[in-house]
Amino acid sequence: MMTTIKIRLEPNNIQKSKLFQSAGTARWAYNWTLAKQRENYKSGGKFISDNDLRKELTQLKKTDELKWLNSISNNIPKQAIKDACGAFIKFFKGKSGFPKFKKRNKSTLSFYNDVAKLKVTMTHVKIEKVGYIKLSESSRIPIGDRITGMYSNPRITYDGLNWYISVGIDIKNPIVKLTKESIGIDVGIKDLAICSNIEKPFKNINKTEKVKILNKKLCRLQRKVSKKYKKNKEGEKFRKTSNIIKLEKKIKKVYKKLNNIKTDYRHKVATEIVKTKPSRIVMEDLNIKGMMKNRHLSKAIAQQSLYEFKTMIKYKSNKCGIEFIEANRWYPSSKTCSHCGHIKSKLSLSERIFICEKCGTEIDRDKNASINLSRYKAS
Repeated sequence: MMTTIKIRLEPNNIQKSKLFQSAGTARWAYNWTLAKQRENYKSGGKFISDNDLRKELTQLKKTDELKWLNSISNNIPKQAIKDACGAFIKFFKGKSGFPKFKKRNKSTLSFYNDVAKLKVTMTHVKIEKVGYIKLSESSRIPIGDRITGMYSNPRITYDGLNWYISVGIDIKNPIVKLTKESIGIDVGIKDLAICSNIEKPFKNINKTEKVKILNKKLCRLQRKVSKKYKKNKEGEKFRKTSNIIKLEKKIKKVYKKLNNIKTDYRHKVATEIVKTKPSRIVMEDLNIKGMMKNRHLSKAIAQQSLYEFKTMIKYKSNKCGIEFIEANRWYPSSKTCSHCGHIKSKLSLSERIFICEKCGTEIDRDKNASINLSRYKAS
């Protein structure tokens, strides 16, 4: 099974400088490709292949103007050109919007490292023309017999605070003995997940005291930085002072801490569900985009990250050989009585207890939905 591992790097000051140079080169090559393709497109020429552009760049590197590119790994600009051309191909196929230039202070800093030149040890990783960089966790990236084949698409990224390396690995799946049980998972805002085979619901992490305190801290810092921006306004432009930069770094740290707490909790919940070893897991295919249009609930829905949670359940299930099914979004899991099968014509969001009109069964609305999902039969 192909999986991606992302781990934090701990570079020294010299290595940090080289990493920033590499990321800057990747951004320059990407923007250079976009400029060439746009100019060619306006003049009515045919799409330039990435091979032709890479050959052109190789010749340009011999000039005095672009001689500095020789100090950076040649695989970085080559892959950036390929990525830019790929973005245009996606646009032509209607899969994405028109490619945009990467701005220095707004785009994510990232670059590619050649697979053949990537060397991994228990504690370090070797990045081309940067050297061996210490990993934050030892033995995190599998080596030797634990993987099948080579690593794929190694990328180094910077999130504004730390450097990370992400790499695709084909890991041997463990043999898991499954039960014949089919479980349904109903997700929501009140609780993250309600399972048909687990009595207690998995609570909403956003309602905990720890997350609430961090959210308040974030609001205070955002108000503080907003006031400083207004104070330093020069005409229509805002001047960024050193104090603003310090505050923005604090905001990034709080965001990172919040994100780590929430992601860790979702991982733990998904792992606990999969560890029950059912033969089948059923989740509802929710219309998240449509749900976000409700201005009263949009913030709570966004904070829950339901799509990310579903993705975690899905890949953890596939890893253990558990069948994962997405129920049709029009399947009336909440309106159907799990005892007699009677379907209610109307059920408002305020009705938290499901009361059957036919058999008189009283059950928690979300628990009822999870039981019905466990019995779902895909057409």
